[in-house]
Amino acid sequence: MKVSELGEFGLIELFAEIVTKSRQEPLLVDIGDDAAAWRSDAPIQLATCDAMVQDVHFTLSTTGWRELGWKALSVNLSDIAAMGGTPKHALVSLGLPPDIEVDDVVQLYRGMAELASLFDVAVCGGDVVASPLVVLSIAVMGTAQEGQILTRAAARPGERIAVTGYLGASAAGLAMLKGGLKLDEETASSLREAHLKPYPRIREGQILARHGVRAAIDISDGLASDLAKVCQASGVGANLRMEKIPVHPLVSAAFPQDRLDLALSGGEDYELLFTASAEVIDRVKGLMPCPVSVIGEIVGEEVGRVRLLDERGREVRAKREGWEHFARGDDRFSKPG
Repeated sequence: MKVSELGEFGLIELFAEIVTKSRQEPLLVDIGDDAAAWRSDAPIQLATCDAMVQDVHFTLSTTGWRELGWKALSVNLSDIAAMGGTPKHALVSLGLPPDIEVDDVVQLYRGMAELASLFDVAVCGGDVVASPLVVLSIAVMGTAQEGQILTRAAARPGERIAVTGYLGASAAGLAMLKGGLKLDEETASSLREAHLKPYPRIREGQILARHGVRAAIDISDGLASDLAKVCQASGVGANLRMEKIPVHPLVSAAFPQDRLDLALSGGEDYELLFTASAEVIDRVKGLMPCPVSVIGEIVGEEVGRVRLLDERGREVRAKREGWEHFARGDDRFSKPG
């Protein structure tokens, strides 16, 4: 059945049935009214939104519908994680061509519901419209505790720069999918999942916020680019130690010549980049459920500049910058997605 045959209200009823099954607690007013309603007594409210557009952020030839639903929600949850918060509610606006199969859209919502259930996030409404391409826009609301919020503007000279997990796997997954590369089964599966089903670092962000970290960002546009955003917001510069960057082992094995470029500029790893004193970082390292690598230091000069240094302390130029919407260039309009 095509979505045009089921119609807007039939789709909404179907979506409501899928997402309400993933909830632990009901809302005051649920899907089907003019707006959702719930109570909150948290001192700080967080909100974020992100959009994904067919043939800009993803292609249906390489992305499964269930993966698309997961990823669209995940990138928003990652923003909440980067603030040290707890995601609570999500609103979904969906643009669909009339000839899309209903079963495909069901899989999209099941992907969202699967991830939402892991973090007790309530998908509680949104909108469905006709569109020439698939457009998926999600807004997520969350909460944070007073004095425990992470921002881009809190980095200070002398602090260490650290990152969770490993980098480069998402960009390597995109390169594999776009290039039709044939890799061994384990590598192909892992890189595909890294690109299409990123796992937001919600718990890790909360640990950072509770234990003295104040500056953080999630790595969506690339390590170098996102670190530069922190530096600009904080009025500082940064030295990044090339040999300390934790490139994913599968990326190093499959893309030995491009490993560092993928980790530095590939983007969409959705790991957390943060800064803090050496003492704070040592403390949170022992609490985190994932590896933490110290990769550089914040400096007081050259605001907004990130210097990439080799093992001898000599500056090295990166091959390319991270993602930026509307930037001019040969392949800039094909953001990983």
